[in-house]
Amino acid sequence: MSDQCVQVTIDDGIAYVLLNRPEKMNAINYLMFSQLDRAIKSIKKNRRIRAVILSGAGGNFSAGLDVKSVMSAPMQAVKLLFKWLPGNANLAQRVSLGWQRLPVPVIAVLDGCCFGGGMQIALGADIRIANRDSQLSIMEAKWGLVPDMAGLVTLRQIMPKDQAMLLTLTAKVLGGEEALSLGLVTQLSEQPMLAAKELAAQLCKTSPDAAAAIKLSINASWTAPLRSLLSRESLSQIKLLLGKNRTIAAVRQLKDPDKPYHNRQSGW
Repeated sequence: MSDQCVQVTIDDGIAYVLLNRPEKMNAINYLMFSQLDRAIKSIKKNRRIRAVILSGAGGNFSAGLDVKSVMSAPMQAVKLLFKWLPGNANLAQRVSLGWQRLPVPVIAVLDGCCFGGGMQIALGADIRIANRDSQLSIMEAKWGLVPDMAGLVTLRQIMPKDQAMLLTLTAKVLGGEEALSLGLVTQLSEQPMLAAKELAAQLCKTSPDAAAAIKLSINASWTAPLRSLLSRESLSQIKLLLGKNRTIAAVRQLKDPDKPYHNRQSGW
């Protein structure tokens, strides 16, 4: 994917996913949608990957949907929105929801503008680190549209309903400070990429199986019934206790802090 709209590089267990249309402020065309979808699937299969850092080239995360590009090719628009059943995720929704479904932590670095579809992609990340000068907006209402890329799945978990309603109805552009106060971003940094790398390195010091189990439990159980949450906790704990990385985690705490973990267990 090195010469296309999405670049993926892996360094020391961290996958760097770069939205790479800087001349268009990383506006999302059909090719970027399809390449993001493939990147997510590829990362999920690679059990050596411990964390993901998602960012945009050229000083912006993404200006949102490249409307002109998508609408100029009707069949691409059909492929983007098509789904066999209404409850399934289509391609546009998978590039947001897919990050939540990965068994590794995903950190989004939000420089510059993060609008519309770009904001919905970022909402799929587990952690969003922005610059104070960043501009963020759930902007679909401005174009007479509803947010339809599954970003609302995360939005309903991170802020009160009335605030989510206000942001989506008004398409208000927020600065970093206001976005932080509303929970739209996790933290601010003058150097968000550096902060993301430091956090990813810290996350890599814990068991990859524990990270997968924690992410699964939180994302799948946050709004689930109590019995479902308790069941998932118990099943995940049994799997962790039977795995090798749980023993290695204990050794790292008590004897050898540099003992390497095994690759993540399959099945998360």
